[in-house]
Amino acid sequence: MSRLTADIWVSAYLARLRLEGIPAFVVARGDATAGAVLVKLNTLDGRARAYQRSFDPASGRRVWMVLAEGGEADVDAALARQRSFDPDLWLIEVEDKAGRHLLDAPGLAD
Repeated sequence: MSRLTADIWVSAYLARLRLEGIPAFVVARGDATAGAVLVKLNTLDGRARAYQRSFDPASGRRVWMVLAEGGEADVDAALARQRSFDPDLWLIEVEDKAGRHLLDAPGLAD
C-alpha cells in the first residue's frame, strides 16, 4: 500500500477535525511529500500533549505515540527542539478541552 504525501494527509486530517467541530491549524509547514507530522493537542487548561508517528516493532505498524506532555510551555519547547533537528517537520495544533485528536480514527491511524 502506498503512503500518502504529508500535505495530503495534513489536509485530510484538518478536514476530519473540522467535521467534528475540533479547531486545528498548521503551525509549521514541512516538506510536502516526505515531511514528518507532529500533532500538538492543546486542552486549553495550560496543559498539552505532542504526538509523533513511530514504528511499533511489536505490531509492525506505524502508530501515534506521545512525544511530550505536561505544561503547554514545556511541550512547546520540546516541539521547538524537534523542529530545530528537522526543519521539514509539519506541526499541527489541535485545540480541544475534551482532549479529542482523532489520531486513532479509521483512515488517520494507519
